[in-house]
Amino acid sequence: MVDLLKAKILIVDDEERNISLLEDILDSEGYTNFKSILDSRKALAMYKEFQPDLVLLDINMPHLDGFQVMKQLQEIEKDSYAPILVLTAQSARNVRLNALSAGARDFIEKPFDITEVVHRITNMLETRLLHNQVRDQNRSLEIKVKDRTRELEKSRQEAILSLGRAAEYRDNETGMHVLRMSRLSEKLANVIGLTENECQLILQASPMHDVGKIGVPDEILLKPGKLDKKEWEIMRKHPEIGAEILSGSHSEVMQMAETIALTHQERWDGSGYPRGLKGEKIPLAGRVVAICDVFD
Repeated sequence: MVDLLKAKILIVDDEERNISLLEDILDSEGYTNFKSILDSRKALAMYKEFQPDLVLLDINMPHLDGFQVMKQLQEIEKDSYAPILVLTAQSARNVRLNALSAGARDFIEKPFDITEVVHRITNMLETRLLHNQVRDQNRSLEIKVKDRTRELEKSRQEAILSLGRAAEYRDNETGMHVLRMSRLSEKLANVIGLTENECQLILQASPMHDVGKIGVPDEILLKPGKLDKKEWEIMRKHPEIGAEILSGSHSEVMQMAETIALTHQERWDGSGYPRGLKGEKIPLAGRVVAICDVFD
C-alpha cells in the first residue's frame, strides 16, 4: 500500500469545488503526491512535467474538453498505458463508450461517492503500477538479452578466429596472418563500395579461408622444398576441404566463409584452383580475400 500512497495523481477539472473534494479525499486516504489544474489547456504540459501515475479528468470543460485532452495524452503514450479516470456527470451510454474509445480506463460519476472514488482510484493505481513493473522487467530483460547476444557473438567470433589460426599454425604461421588479412579484407571491401553488412561478413568470415589445410597431411603442408605433382594435387584440394567443413550452415557468416574458402585461390585469368574460375565468375568476396591474402 505504501507504493500506492506515493503514486503521483493529476486532477484536471474546471470546477474548484470538485478539485477541493477530490484533494480532501486523497489527503484523507494518505496520498501525498497530487497536483491539480483548472485550465485544461495546461494539462498536456503538466502531464509531461509531472509524469502522473493517474489522471482524474473531467469531460465537460471550456477551452479543451476531456476528449481533446485524452487525444493529446494518447499521442505521447502510444506504446504505454495512459492512466485516465474520467469524471463525468453524464451517465449516457454513448458518453462512456466515446470516453473508452478515446483512452479512458474507468469512470467516476458526479456527484462523487467517496467510497466509490477511493476504490476506483486504488484499482486504477494497482493496475498502473503493475503495468509499470511489467514494463520495467521487460526493459531489464531486453538489456540482458542484448548483453547475452553480444557475449555469444564475441564467443562465436573468437571460435572463428581460433579455427582460422589452427590452420595457420599448421602452416608455420604465427596465427596473426588471419587477423591482419581479415582486417585488410574489410578495408578493401569498404573501398570498393560493399555495404557495411557485407564488409562485416567478410571481416568475420575471412579468417577461415585456409581452414581446409587441416585436411592436408603434414608431410605435404610442412615440406620445405618444392611439391611434386602428386603432392601439389593434394594441396590444391584444401579449398574444397575447407568449403566442405564450413558447409550446411544457415548462418550468413558461415555461408560467406564457405564461399571464401572455396574461391580464394581462384585467379582472374582462370589459372587458379580448384575450379579454374575466371573473371567475374569468381565471387567478389573470394577475389577480395585472395588479394589481401597474397598482399599480407
